[in-house]
Amino acid sequence: MLRRRVPDIIAPDLRILFCGINPGVYSAAARHHFAGPSNRFWPTLHSAGFTPTLLRPADESALLPLRLGITNLVPRATAMAGHLSRAELQRGAQQLAHKVLKFRPELLAVLGLGAYRLAFGEPRATGGLQDRSIGGTRIWLLPNPSGLNAHHSSAELVQLFRALRRHATRFP
Repeated sequence: MLRRRVPDIIAPDLRILFCGINPGVYSAAARHHFAGPSNRFWPTLHSAGFTPTLLRPADESALLPLRLGITNLVPRATAMAGHLSRAELQRGAQQLAHKVLKFRPELLAVLGLGAYRLAFGEPRATGGLQDRSIGGTRIWLLPNPSGLNAHHSSAELVQLFRALRRHATRFP
């Protein structure tokens, strides 16, 4: 079993902290977020206007000067997010809340509707801005960009990420 952790890309007062569900096996081996060859996070982030160039997973630290960061709900790597238990997701939500309270990002963008619903006990949650917040941090829910998630096309992901960017840039 692969037990390597993918370190958070995080700092105080980020504009957006992106939160994946958990690292895939490929990402854990590479020790970089969203490193799987079929993961659409990096191209989506660039196409939605968050980054001036297309970053590679190894370039993830370049997000911090842009006031963007990355963490995971659960640190344990699995081949599929569906391999996580409800209890793991709920513990992850508690740990994430502590992290958010410590670093105080303006927005927390959770990438995974099903995982969010289980972790936060909100079975009817839909994408976009949530009623729930953690301290002063608002939560925005987006689909998981994993290549295993066939529910949204790449073009749809870009549009959903652009909506988040538009919301985040409305405030100084």
